[in-house]
Amino acid sequence: MNLRRLRDGRVVALVLVLAVAVVGLANVFAPTRSAFSAVVANSGNSAATAPYFTCSAAVGADTANALFAYRLGEASGATTAADWSGKGLNGTYQGAMTASTPSPNACPRDTGSSYVLNGSTSFVSTPRSYANPTTFSEEVWFRTTVAGGMLVGFGSNQSATSGQHDRQIYINTTGQLVFGTYNGTTQVVTSPKAYTDGAWHHVVATMSASTGMRLYADGALVASNTAFTAPENYTGYFRIGYDTVSGWPGQPSNFAFTGSMRYAAVYSTVLSATQVANHAAAGR
Repeated sequence: MNLRRLRDGRVVALVLVLAVAVVGLANVFAPTRSAFSAVVANSGNSAATAPYFTCSAAVGADTANALFAYRLGEASGATTAADWSGKGLNGTYQGAMTASTPSPNACPRDTGSSYVLNGSTSFVSTPRSYANPTTFSEEVWFRTTVAGGMLVGFGSNQSATSGQHDRQIYINTTGQLVFGTYNGTTQVVTSPKAYTDGAWHHVVATMSASTGMRLYADGALVASNTAFTAPENYTGYFRIGYDTVSGWPGQPSNFAFTGSMRYAAVYSTVLSATQVANHAAAGR
């Protein structure tokens, strides 16, 4: 009896040893139990889900109210900036048109290149005029190291220097973003910080009688004035990358933008803070 108990005990011990070994091997080789770590590379070390994965999707969700929308992703030498808002209002590349695909690119999950503006002859003009738009939003992604140049604006001339000009987003001599309109006097709101660090930035300016002037940068409201509610009454064209900003606060010596652009659009409505934040997040 004692020998039998000893033999049974050895068998049980052997079975236990084999079971432990099997479990250990399973932990080593089972892929579903592999450990991993991740780092969120933002200042808050936090993660969130963006409602849109691409700029095409984010802007596309709002093109029903767009006057025009240009991806600015044509090949070098192109003369036409295709309008994908559905309005068929293709823009014209003026001067030298150069395309580049930098790394990083704005809207990196969107295919295509960016538009490189040379600071002298490069800009886009729109094909038709608009009679005194008083409610609007202007939008563009940009990258520059040069303090100066107009990003998006409204002028009385389609391609030459405009005699009347306002509804302008431009970069002043210290690299700050300025959104300006005119109604007897210049009316401007200015970002507290500069945006000439060579990184990609997203800017939106909005205006209406009920909201006044608002300026957003990288998805956040950076300047506003509810008292400025009416721009100058004239018929003009929207322009991207160049028009005069003569006489405006912080007037730079170079009116033509130097740098890269992607995804420019103008809307006939005021984009909400949520829409602006969604557009900016889609390009990160």
